[in-house]
Amino acid sequence: MANQGGTGSKGIGLSFFEKYLTVWVFLCIVVGIVVGKVFPQLAETLDRMAVYQVSIPIAVCLFFMMYPIMVKIDFSQIVKAAQTPKPVLLTLVVNWLIKPFTMVAFAQFFLGNLFRPLLTQTEVIRGIEVNIADSYIAGCILLGIAPCTAMVLMWGYLSYSNQGHTLVMVAINSLTMLFLYAPLGKLLLSTSNFPVPWQTILLSVLVYVGIPLAAGIYSRYWIFKHKGRAWFETKFLQYLNPIAITALLTTLILLFAFKGDLIINNPFHILLIAIPLFIQTNFIFLISYVAALKLGLIYEDAAPAALIGASNHFEVAIATAIVLFGLDSGAALATVVGVLIEVPVMLMLVEICRRTAFWFPRDPSKASLFDPRCLPINPLEVEE
Repeated sequence: MANQGGTGSKGIGLSFFEKYLTVWVFLCIVVGIVVGKVFPQLAETLDRMAVYQVSIPIAVCLFFMMYPIMVKIDFSQIVKAAQTPKPVLLTLVVNWLIKPFTMVAFAQFFLGNLFRPLLTQTEVIRGIEVNIADSYIAGCILLGIAPCTAMVLMWGYLSYSNQGHTLVMVAINSLTMLFLYAPLGKLLLSTSNFPVPWQTILLSVLVYVGIPLAAGIYSRYWIFKHKGRAWFETKFLQYLNPIAITALLTTLILLFAFKGDLIINNPFHILLIAIPLFIQTNFIFLISYVAALKLGLIYEDAAPAALIGASNHFEVAIATAIVLFGLDSGAALATVVGVLIEVPVMLMLVEICRRTAFWFPRDPSKASLFDPRCLPINPLEVEE
């Protein structure tokens, strides 16, 4: 029988640029590190342009990354999301009852035990000398208790997910983080003086999600009213398609221009820190994705539910590490490693979602960017 929607399907496909996005990501990481090394004063000047640890240059880039996604959301899906609470409940359980504790377990096993003989250095934090391994563990924990509230919209977009439901999950996790971030931090770091960067959390959610969302809602309404849906879909969107990914790559260049020295000066330690973070990300994705499958979720809700658990709000983690342990601390370095591995790993998980979409029931009407290659097919029906 003919292919019913597999990889050979005709129709919407990835452009050459999107197909090799992982390659461009690695190139941008290299370019960012080189820019930071060759033009250190420029990188330092841009890095200082921040309010409560929220970088203004990064905020501008993230606006152009988020706006093309927001404007494509059918906001009627947000109302319908309340009728299917399973994806939201799944992300809450994973993000707050599972993920923080598995992060502690992986970090302690690898950095606190297996790799400790390789991490003999010490550093002074608040007048107390501590092993560098313990500082790295603290940084990993800070990543584990900060669920993603912005970048996950990009991962949902690339995996052809229900962006309305993704936005609901982001909003609820952002609100939950305001209440649970401090108690979990105190519990897992065993410190009674845990500084919660309230301003960073609130401002990052407002800037990274709120402003692009408001712009998307208003412009979508205005265009539909004055130009019509047909013009929006055939003219306006074609100009927006490259903008989100270009902004993502520009964001990476800036991030690694700001933090490149930390990576260059600690290559071996970067590798050791990356191992538990890599395993944690994949483990959380796996249990979330399998749980979504067992719960009978449609693919368009299952993919973002798994991806939001796997990703981290590294801006908040970095800000907390700097306030709590210092800019040059091992904890701060560990949170930067979270940035280093997150984008390539999340792109890999997005591709896994695409290739396994046929495991789930489908509802293409809920996808923000539907790819016919993700249609459910029976592999036996594909022509030999």
